Formats: sequence, structure tokens, C-alpha cells
Amino acid sequence: MPQPGHIQIAIATNDLLQANGHFASAKQLVIYDISADSAEFVDCVQFRRSATISGAATRGPGGGQGCSMSDPSNGASSELIQERLEAVRGCALLFSKGLSDLHAVNVKNLGAFPVKLEQAREIPEVILYVQRLISRPPLWLRRALGIEPPLEVTLA
Repeated sequence: MPQPGHIQIAIATNDLLQANGHFASAKQLVIYDISADSAEFVDCVQFRRSATISGAATRGPGGGQGCSMSDPSNGASSELIQERLEAVRGCALLFSKGLSDLHAVNVKNLGAFPVKLEQAREIPEVILYVQRLISRPPLWLRRALGIEPPLEVTLA
């Protein structure tokens, strides 16, 4: 558990250099503890099994039988997604190149705010962004940092 003024972030990555992984299929998640003036590597959670089933990326969940429902996991089993969700537990932010709406809701229910990146970013760039955000945190981030917002009382 991070100390006050610190948050943990998770970054979906395929090469350990960039935030370039899709949540459902990234090779690993790296976890960092970040404050306004420091960043410390905490863990790297590697996923041994492939998150996609052979051929599932080209067919829908109906097996190509005309099903119009989309598959938010891109063929990944629920166990593999659960493993990824557990890796995010305790983090305040999750950065990924992509994640489905369903997975974003699941991540949010764990208390982490999902951030979908438009393009791959270097991990140090993501860390610097979070440090700048911490220097002037919005209310939701103040709570995640364990900093109580100032009480404003106005009398009419």
C-alpha cells in the first residue's frame, strides 16, 4: 500500500520500454510507486500464457456463425482477464494502449482509473506525466494520494 503522497500505477507493456500493450493481451504489466518528486519500480507481472486463443482474433464469439456480439477480451479467457485485474489491484491508474469498455469498468471497480493511450509512450514519459498531475492533483487524485481536500465553508 502506497504511503500518503504516493500512488501506484500499472502500465501495460510488451517490451518493458513503452506503454504499448492492450490490457487484454499485453505481455506484462509494470507497477511503479510515484510521488511528485520520485518514482520507484515496484513489480513486473508477466503473463506466461497467451491472452488470445488461436484464431479468436479473426472470428467473433459466435465462432464465425454470424454472431454480431463483440468480444471485449479478443478471445482471452475469463481466467486470464481476472489474472490481469488482480495485477492492477492497489493501483490508482492503469495506462494501456487499449482496453474494452467492459474491462475499463472492471478496472474502475477495483479503484483504478483506466487511461487509454492514443499512441505508445515511453514509460519515463508516462511517469513524468503522473508526477506533473500529482503536483496539482484533482480531487479524485487527492483522495488516491491520501491527501484530504481542504474544507471550504461559506456562510450565507
